[in-house]
Amino acid sequence: MARMVREQLFPPLDPFEKGMLPLTSPHVMYWEQSGKPNGVPALFLHGGPGAGATPVHRRFFDPNFYRIIIFDQRGAGRSEPRGCLQDNTTRDLIEDIEKLREYLGIEKWLVFGGSWGSTLALAYGEAHPNRCLGFVLRGIFLGTKDELDWFLYGMKTVYPENWRRLVAVLSDQERSDILNSYHKRLLDPDDTIRLPAARAWSAYEGACSTLIPSPDTVAAFSSDRLASALASIEAHYFINNLFMEVGSILENVDLIRDIPGVIIQGRFDMVCPIVTADALHQAWPEAEYVVVPDAGHSAMEPGIRAALVRATETFKDQQKDW
Repeated sequence: MARMVREQLFPPLDPFEKGMLPLTSPHVMYWEQSGKPNGVPALFLHGGPGAGATPVHRRFFDPNFYRIIIFDQRGAGRSEPRGCLQDNTTRDLIEDIEKLREYLGIEKWLVFGGSWGSTLALAYGEAHPNRCLGFVLRGIFLGTKDELDWFLYGMKTVYPENWRRLVAVLSDQERSDILNSYHKRLLDPDDTIRLPAARAWSAYEGACSTLIPSPDTVAAFSSDRLASALASIEAHYFINNLFMEVGSILENVDLIRDIPGVIIQGRFDMVCPIVTADALHQAWPEAEYVVVPDAGHSAMEPGIRAALVRATETFKDQQKDW
C-alpha cells in the first residue's frame, strides 16, 4: 500500500540551538538549528534578497527526521547590521553558507529555497555541488533583465492599482527609470525620503505575491522593520544584476544535473512568472517539475505549501541509509 504523504505544515517548534556567526566585518549572521540534532541536514534559504526568515519556515520539515538549519542573510532579519549593503553580494552569501556549513560540521545538506532563495540555492549548488543532497525550489527567479522589467513595469498589466501605489512616491521624471530612482531614494540618509520609498516597494511586492488578496501579507511587507531592509537590499542586488553573469545559472546546470531536485511553481505567480521555472526545467529535465494550478507566488499559498511539504517528505525516502 502506498504511503500517505503529508501535505500540512508541521507543528510550531523552537530551535535547540542558535547563535551569531561573525562574517567579514561589519557583518554578523544570525543562525539557528531545530528538529533532530543528528537528522538529515536541511538548509532553508529565505527570499528577497533581504526578507529574512521566520519561525514558520521551520515547519516545512519533519522535525523528527531533519536537522533544520535556518539563517538570515547579510543585512536581513536578525543578522547585523540590518540593511547593510557593504560587501553584500551573491558571492559573499555563497561564502557565508559554506562558513556556516563548516562551523556546524555538516558534510552535505538538502537545500531549500524560494524566489530569491531559489536563485541563491542554484548559485550555491553550482559552486559547491558536492555539498548538496538535493534541492527543493519554489517560485523560480534567475534575475534576468526580462524578470526585473516584468517586476517593475509588466506587473501593472495585472495589478494596475498596486503599480500606481508603487510609483506614487516618484516624480513623473523618475518614473521613466523606476529602479534607479528607487535605488537613489533607498540610499538617502533622510528617513522622510527613504522610508516612504521602502514601504511602497515592499508593499507592492507583498500585494502581488498571493493569488487571493491577503491584507496580512501586505501589512507584514509594509512594516518598517521588514520594508527598510528588503527594499534597499533588493534594489542593491537588482541594479547590480544580482552580482552574477547573465545566464550563468542555466549555463552551469550540468554541475547539478545528477542531484535530485524538485521545482515547484504557482501557475499564476506574478512576482516570478512561470516562464522562468519552465526555462529551468527545460535546461534541467531530470528535476521533478510541479505546477500548482491555483496558486501565486507566496510559499504560504495552500497549494504551494502542500507541494513543499510533499517534497521534503518524499525526499526522506531517498535517505534511508542516513
